[in-house]
Formats: sequence, structure tokens, C-alpha cells
Amino acid sequence: MSLLYIFVAYALLLLAVRLLERHMIFFPDYPGRLEGDWHPRTLAPEDIWLTASDGTKLHAWWIPNARAKFTFLAFHGNASNIANRAPTYEFLRDTSANVLALEYRGYGRSKGKPDEAGLYLDAEAAYQYLTGTKHLDPKSIISFGQSLGTAVATHLAAHHTIGGLVLEAPFPSASRVARKIYWFLPGLSLLVRGQFNTLSNLREVTAPVFIVHCTSDPVLPFQFGQEVYASALPPKHFLRVEGYCHEESSLIAPAQYRSALQNFLASLAGRSETQQTVTPSD
Repeated sequence: MSLLYIFVAYALLLLAVRLLERHMIFFPDYPGRLEGDWHPRTLAPEDIWLTASDGTKLHAWWIPNARAKFTFLAFHGNASNIANRAPTYEFLRDTSANVLALEYRGYGRSKGKPDEAGLYLDAEAAYQYLTGTKHLDPKSIISFGQSLGTAVATHLAAHHTIGGLVLEAPFPSASRVARKIYWFLPGLSLLVRGQFNTLSNLREVTAPVFIVHCTSDPVLPFQFGQEVYASALPPKHFLRVEGYCHEESSLIAPAQYRSALQNFLASLAGRSETQQTVTPSD
């Protein structure tokens, strides 16, 4: 009888976890939803307001670079907001690129509540802004994601034309993360509704892929980055950053990261020029 009680109690625990799944996946209020410097002088960002297809109002930063050949469409990681990631956007801008830093629904100044489908709609709205309002060539757009944002960046790349995909600290899927973090709750991964299935979406990505992962990542293990890299189609590149970091690769190894990223962008420019010179045979 005691085994039955244990089974029922565990089943109720898993049910509770599923009901609270959104709160276990998204952390827009940690450490504070509006924390950070919203007017960083080093960036001088332009506040942009977008509307997703379901009517949700979204906030973003437009950070231009006069010499830009590419534009990073940046999807940040879990927790906090774009204001707390200004150094990352400064790093991207200084590769001689524009940056559109999107704030997910329910995060920062954006309205709504976060969920997987909603984040994909947010990414869609940002992409349409770059191609429709800014009139950018889709091949000049680099879908850039960190941690949670790598799933969003990959989903966008699987459904739209882009120039390249850059993933910093990626993960294979939500179920793999659940098994890693909540190892003490057997069966939880089977109940995860949010899929964030990067590996599945990668099969549809034909643009070049650049992956960077720290060897001692305290949140998403280095092995996850290797798994994602193994699943990506060529051409693909992997940057191994020695050290303890999660979304801070550009802070702990700026020279290494900058050199590798600029080489990747140069390869995209060369790829584009080659494609333009190829004409159909008669």
C-alpha cells in the first residue's frame, strides 16, 4: 500500500510541475524585469516597437553601425532583459554589424506572457521589421541566439532565408535540458510541453552555422553544444572557449571570439559574392 501512496504522490508532483511549467522555463523577473541601464551611452540604441501577429506589443533596440554589411537579429537567453546584455550587443556591433536586440513577450518592456509559440511569433515580427521596414537583404541577416535564444534563432533560420546562424551555448531540446537539470524527477521530460527542439529545426537550416560554447558552462553543459554542432548541416564552425561561462564568451575571450566571428562573417560575404557570380547554364 505504501508503494501505491508513493506512486500517487509522485504522479501528483509531476502534474504540479507540468502546471507550473511556464514558471520553470521562463524567468523574466529574475533578477528584475526592468533592471539595467536602458540608455547605455556606449550603444545609444534606438527604441523600436513592434507588433507580433497575435497583437502583442514588443520592445526592441536598433543599434546601427555605419559600416555594417550584416545585421545581427539577437535573441537573448533566459532571465532578465536586453538592458542587462548591453556588452554583448556592443561586442556584436563592433564586428561592423547592425544589431536588432529583441525583447521577448513578458520580458523587459514587452507586453504579454512568454510561451514557446509566442517567442516564435516575436522572432517573426523582428524578422519582418528588418526585411519589410528596414528593407534589408535577408542574406545579410544573422540569426543570433544565446542559451534559450538559440532555440528561437534556429527556429527562425529553419523557416526564413538568412545569411547565417550563430548559436552561443545552445541545447538540443527542452526535454534534454529537463533530464539534465531535473534528473531527480524521472519521467519529467516526457511531460514537457515546450519542445524548443533545436536539433529538429537544424535539419531545415541550410545557412552556414557558427556555434560557440564554454568548456565549463554552469547552466548548459559543453556536451550540448557538441551535440548541436554534430546535428548541423555543413558549412558549420565550432568555437571552443576555455573557461567558466554561459552567455559571457565575448567577455572572457573577446579576442578569440571576435576573430572567429569576423572570419565567419567574411566567409558569408565570400559565399554571397560567389553565388551572385554563378549564372544558370543554358
